[in-house]
Amino acid sequence: MEEVKNQQVVLKDYVNGFPKESDMLLNDSATINLKLPEGSNAVVVKNLYLSCDPYMRDRMSKSQGSYVESYTPGSVALTHCQIFQSVMNEYLIQHSNLPEDMDPIAGLGVAKVLDSGHSNLKKCDLVWGGTGWEEYSIINAPDTLFKIEHTDVPLSYYTGILGMPGMTAYAGFYEICAPKKGEYVFVSAAAGAVGQLVGQFAKLSGCYVVGSAGTKEKVDLLKNKFGFDEAFNYKEEQDLDATLKRYFPDGIDIYFENVGGKMLEAVLPNMRLKGRISACGMISQYNLEQGGGVRNLFHIITKSVRMQGFIVTHYFHMFPKYMDMIMPLIKQEKICYVEDLAEGLASAPAALVGLFSGRNVGKQVVVVARE
Repeated sequence: MEEVKNQQVVLKDYVNGFPKESDMLLNDSATINLKLPEGSNAVVVKNLYLSCDPYMRDRMSKSQGSYVESYTPGSVALTHCQIFQSVMNEYLIQHSNLPEDMDPIAGLGVAKVLDSGHSNLKKCDLVWGGTGWEEYSIINAPDTLFKIEHTDVPLSYYTGILGMPGMTAYAGFYEICAPKKGEYVFVSAAAGAVGQLVGQFAKLSGCYVVGSAGTKEKVDLLKNKFGFDEAFNYKEEQDLDATLKRYFPDGIDIYFENVGGKMLEAVLPNMRLKGRISACGMISQYNLEQGGGVRNLFHIITKSVRMQGFIVTHYFHMFPKYMDMIMPLIKQEKICYVEDLAEGLASAPAALVGLFSGRNVGKQVVVVARE
């Protein structure tokens, strides 16, 4: 069997508070067999692009009832890891050939099939789905992978606009918020992987859209590239409630929630009657040992506001429908997508940690290899 070195990124230990690059280790001593044993139903893949996503922070802490299962620190061995516990138990990635009791961090990525025992996947096929933060992975549940049919767009897009973040924006905005032409839409963390798409979907739906971000560069991006009507730097605003009243004097119909905390507190009094809030994420809370409380919830009652959280995997069955919508928009250049590419597996820890300080501009991707 063909054995090669397999560099990996491993969690050093469970994380409390803000994650650091030193919480992750680069394992240069692992090896992997690239040839499957006879009769195996698995696939061996070469990882090309890895997705950095905020939910991964939750997996770096010891699980306490979260929808995602914790990573295993490098000092303890596992025979498998689950991406989304009960919600995503069908998206199981099993790793083998991991020496020295080390399991790599797991996430979503784009990969090339090197060997396959699965009837629907063959050598050289391109796929996206759950994989390891390593150069090569053995995936023992290949039915969980999405085969890439459209290769006339950047393959890295399948970590973003054509992958999980794209489906998140689509499901959260269209399925939960059900936008109507002329409505007022606010998007927090609007320059991120999901927010940049929500804003563009809202404009395509004939809505008025305002986004918030954390730097002047991102604010300019929202207005000049993504077509938001307005945008503001939330770090420069002393009173978020007053800020929202300035941009939405008649109130907000739809709020796409990515931040939580003080931003959500400010939004609630500014919602219009029968407004909708799609709760995608709350990144302001991820590094707190105990999440902060939210005031102003009474407005949900007085204004008949519907606030709904969601897990994108519940909507993965809609992926073909989403592709039918998004591919023509990309090819006709009616929608754009900005990525922040970090080169090499060694850059992965810094890329992931950077999400929580807003260091990335656009979708954060780690380039492991370019085929």
